Amino acid sequence: MSTYKKEVGTAVQNNAGDYTGAVEGQLWYNSTAGSFQFRSVTTAGAWATGGSLNTARSLLFGSGIDSSSLAYGGFVPGTSALTESYNGSAWTEVNDLNTARHNGGSAGSSNTDALCISGSSPATEQWNGSSWTEVADLNTYRLAIGATGTSTSALAFGGNAPPTGNVTNTEEWNGTSWTEVNDLNTARISGASAGSKTSALFVGGTFDPPVVANVESWNGTSWTEIADINTAREQFRGAGTDNTAAVAFAGNPGNLAITETWNGVSWTEDGDLSTGRSNLAGSGTESSALAFGGANPPTTRLTATEEWTGAGAPVTETITTS
Repeated sequence: MSTYKKEVGTAVQNNAGDYTGAVEGQLWYNSTAGSFQFRSVTTAGAWATGGSLNTARSLLFGSGIDSSSLAYGGFVPGTSALTESYNGSAWTEVNDLNTARHNGGSAGSSNTDALCISGSSPATEQWNGSSWTEVADLNTYRLAIGATGTSTSALAFGGNAPPTGNVTNTEEWNGTSWTEVNDLNTARISGASAGSKTSALFVGGTFDPPVVANVESWNGTSWTEIADINTAREQFRGAGTDNTAAVAFAGNPGNLAITETWNGVSWTEDGDLSTGRSNLAGSGTESSALAFGGANPPTTRLTATEEWTGAGAPVTETITTS
């Protein structure tokens, strides 16, 4: 006769609260809740409500991970220098940027590590967890750029370089200075970015006009065109650890709620945002991300934050006996 232990490989555990060490399919007794629980995994990605920004804004910068993010700059209306730090549940105002700006690029690994790159000001600023410091500017000043990485190891690409127009320029940051490297294949602005300095994606954007579905992958040396996103758009955001796994969300035209995931081969539509928007900020990874701020319609700026959980994430479920 088959038993639970024979099938799963462990006996039913008695645990006071959530059993964080449980594997998929494992059952335990939660003595605090007085119920049997088991671990499953999500079959599709979904967004949930997070803590709201203190100040509504669009065209803002964002970086970090879902539990440790930074929001900075943006348009209130009026260009802003405000900085807010997220701890996984709430935003707290911290020290402002030295120069107010909007519509640029951002990089960073947490709410203590960030890089604010260009935008409506040509300056680059580095965040150390308590204050911003001006560092070396990009070699080519531009607006609406893509960017990825950390405060000491970043990549900036594309954008609009007045008075030239849209450019393909790509630059690497080593913590001290910017160096020009191989260009994008297609000049464009306002796309979504994901990845790191050595493994990145630039998704969609616009030739100004039209919006495009183009996606390019960076391998640390050069850009390669890969499979297009399903819905062409601009003014949206992405998150992901490298060029093989990412999530892209929101955008224009139409203040979209559409979310798509990338598995290294193709894009798949997944769970929509609760609030469609454009000109927002984002942070995190393909499996655990944030979307915050933005606009919908163009003149209504948002404080709303949403938290993304990708497919395959562990979930605790309770067995009901009545």
